[in-house]
Amino acid sequence: MTAAVYAARKMISCALLSRDLGGQIRETFEVENWLGFQNINAKDLADSFAEHVKSFSIPVALGTGITGVTKQDDTFRVSTDTGTLYSGRTLILATGKRHRPLNVPGEKELVGRGVAYCATCDAPLYKGKKVVVAGGGNSAFTTATDLLKVGAEVILVNVLRGWQADEALQERVKRGGAVTLLDYHQVSKIEGEERVTGVVVTSRETDRAQRLDADGVFVEVGLVANSDMVKGLVECNDQGEVIVDCMCRTSVEGLYGAGDVTTVPHKQIVIAAGEGAKAALSAYSYLLNKSLI
Repeated sequence: MTAAVYAARKMISCALLSRDLGGQIRETFEVENWLGFQNINAKDLADSFAEHVKSFSIPVALGTGITGVTKQDDTFRVSTDTGTLYSGRTLILATGKRHRPLNVPGEKELVGRGVAYCATCDAPLYKGKKVVVAGGGNSAFTTATDLLKVGAEVILVNVLRGWQADEALQERVKRGGAVTLLDYHQVSKIEGEERVTGVVVTSRETDRAQRLDADGVFVEVGLVANSDMVKGLVECNDQGEVIVDCMCRTSVEGLYGAGDVTTVPHKQIVIAAGEGAKAALSAYSYLLNKSLI
């Protein structure tokens, strides 16, 4: 959205293609690190971004998934799951990331029936229930906090040795209520027929497995870059992130990357927004130097 606003301000003819406006922001409840607001509702922040975009005459195709990107001569062609084909002289890829699955037995079968990936959406459903949270980073501890607020009993299961979350988040969870921390363990199976009834957890130290009664499992084991549509076209790292330089340029001339889908470190809203602005300004310079505008 920031890239689109900056492109519009430079009078570039552009279109914004996206499944939604807000992405991962809409999967959390509050944002505490957006400058100017000590605390702001995440949906309100995303909505304010969308309103800013709509104040410009930018064509927006919502509900659109990108299935492929090709380049012929100086023109990019973008195919979508709606069947519409778009073309342009430059392309800014700002597709973010999606939740990484555990890929264990029972997970896929029980999604929406006890297996969840969004605490903002589903935490209120687990009031007074027992819930396993898989993960050891900030997102896992934020999810644990949301669950503790509704009176759930939480078991945090961390596949790595040592918790990766910020100390402040860890302390908040430890003081928040009924919580158990299982470090250096992994979820190896999710059990249940109609709904989740239990989780098998295995110690990575001893290889000993134990079954835990549980009403739900929240998966917070990281994110996967949404870069499938450009793999084979641009260079990516081993995590699937699009490799960019300090000007947001990729290995393909005229194609720019911004935000969490790229190799830029520290995945934060404010950083992604800045990268979006930078990518649009870089695209503008490219078009100007090519005498395409």
